Amino acid sequence: MTAPEGPFVIGVDSSTQSTKALVVDAATGQVVARGQAPHTVSPGDRRETDPEEWWQALRTAVGQCGRAASEAAAVSVAGQQHGLVTLDAAGRPVRPALLWNDVRSAPQRDRLVAGLGGPKTWAERVGSVPAPAFTVTKWAWLRENEPEAARSTSAVRLPHDFLTERLTGRPGTDRGDASGTGWWSSATESYDEEILRLAELDPALLPPVLGTGEAAGTVRETEDGFLTAGTLVATGTGDNMAAALGLGLLPGQPVLSLGTSGTVYAAADRRPADPTGTVAGFADAHTGWLPLACTLNCTLAVDRVAALLSRDREDVEAGGRVTALPFLDGERTPDLPYATGLLTGLQQATTGGQVLQAAYDGAVFALLRALDLVLAENGGTSSAAQDAPLLLIGGGAKGTAWRETVRRLSGWPVQVPRAQELVALGAAAQAAGLLLGEDPASVARRWGTTEGASYDPVERDDATLNRLAGTLEDAGALLGRRP
Repeated sequence: MTAPEGPFVIGVDSSTQSTKALVVDAATGQVVARGQAPHTVSPGDRRETDPEEWWQALRTAVGQCGRAASEAAAVSVAGQQHGLVTLDAAGRPVRPALLWNDVRSAPQRDRLVAGLGGPKTWAERVGSVPAPAFTVTKWAWLRENEPEAARSTSAVRLPHDFLTERLTGRPGTDRGDASGTGWWSSATESYDEEILRLAELDPALLPPVLGTGEAAGTVRETEDGFLTAGTLVATGTGDNMAAALGLGLLPGQPVLSLGTSGTVYAAADRRPADPTGTVAGFADAHTGWLPLACTLNCTLAVDRVAALLSRDREDVEAGGRVTALPFLDGERTPDLPYATGLLTGLQQATTGGQVLQAAYDGAVFALLRALDLVLAENGGTSSAAQDAPLLLIGGGAKGTAWRETVRRLSGWPVQVPRAQELVALGAAAQAAGLLLGEDPASVARRWGTTEGASYDPVERDDATLNRLAGTLEDAGALLGRRP
């Protein structure tokens, strides 16, 4: 490993389950120190966390980085999107934060969508049709179900806003994370007053949206000095926006992330506005856009099928006519919230390995259909990225079966970046961009964050894709039926 050139920057990823911190050499992208600390999520249908746990985890994770952290010249915090943090007049949480995956606000979402005139109006104004994940629906839920907590609220923040404000003592957010709230308009790049009235949210409770390349402030004195006072603090952003920064995406370059849920996105140079709600029209953390679609059933669903078959997750076999739609938790893309898993085409000769491969095929099929919609929002793949490979990230990208299924069903060249912890790396790139006066995505490209194993395209398996499309069409009504 070469000696660091400096200066150092810190990137923080405050995710659902833990906080990760990386100290990175701003010149080379070399990670010189790292730390991690967990936080807890309430069980059951209540997906909540005390924001104070995030703050303590940030202090612990950065503290584990030791002297390198104290030498850092800038820091940026990326956080899970959509979470609702409510603070009292003293800046302390009124109640635990409602997380992105708390979907108790579905009834409030339906009323909000109708109240503004329907999905098309939301897409035109906000860029997205809000799902129950979005912050605006959670605020409506809080007002209806916990009115005393809503009345006690003096400030409304997103998770990354809360942590950045704790560091600097000043409120602020960025356009990327704000675009996932439902009350920030991508058309005007400002808070939408009509939506705020509809949600009964006083705009004075919201932080200012800071400009691209603007500093959120500097680190104020802390009781334990885990960061040096006066250290520059970037605006921070949402986790998906940070991951895109960490990859240094060019417009149109596609990304497929294989995790518990699956995510597809591409940097875009025009504002997305999908009236079906399938594609979320997020802003990115700079001046562009980040159309994104998500499936609920990805690695966890396929692992469950492997467990039912008592097979290792890599123990797949080709051949046969079996088809699987592994929508074990309902599905978001396609919009089948009441779906269950479906298995068809079983024969006497069908093997367990073929059934497992069919589960992979079904999960990847849903993601590739979503990717087609994401790229359509940018007018198809741009000339700047038409020869670029499909970037495969997330935990599943390490698996041979996942990679080969993506290659076979997409027909795309595939690249698997070696870089890990892309959200924290993206936050570090934002901090470095602020410090050096550069575009953060250009910083990440200089760091070579997408470098890794490359795989040539193979002939697309249209027979399997057509079989899956036919199965989905034939079973659509059954899969969408309420339980």
